[in-house]
Amino acid sequence: MAKMQYCGTGRRKSSVARVRLVPGNGNITVNKKSLDDYFGMELLKREVRRPLQLVAADSKFDVIATVYGGGTTGQSGALRHGISRALCQADPENRPALKAAGFLTRDPRMKERKKYGLKKARRASQFSKR
Repeated sequence: MAKMQYCGTGRRKSSVARVRLVPGNGNITVNKKSLDDYFGMELLKREVRRPLQLVAADSKFDVIATVYGGGTTGQSGALRHGISRALCQADPENRPALKAAGFLTRDPRMKERKKYGLKKARRASQFSKR
C-alpha cells in the first residue's frame, strides 16, 4: 500500500514553500536540512511549528519542505502557510481552527516598486535651498 502524503504550497513576499506531510514522528526537514540547522532564530522555528501545535499534529507528521526566494522571515512565513494548507488537506476539520488563527490567509504585503525621479520607492533626494 502506498504511503499517504499531503501537499501544500505556501507563499509570503517573494518566498515560495512546497510542503509535503508524511505520517511520521514530527521531524521537520527544510531543503534537506533539519529545521534547527536551516533557521537560526528561535522565533522563526516557533512560527513554523505553530500550525502543527494548534491542531495537535506535531508528533503525527513529518514535514518535508523545499523553500526558495526571499529572506529567512519570508521563508518561515511561506513554510507556515504551506504546512497549514497541507493540514487542511489531511483533515478538513482542521480548517476552522487554522482559519481563525490566520494561518490560511496569504499575506498580500509586497515590496513597493521604485519610482522614477526617486532614489527608492518613496525616498527622494535631499532638498537643498541653494
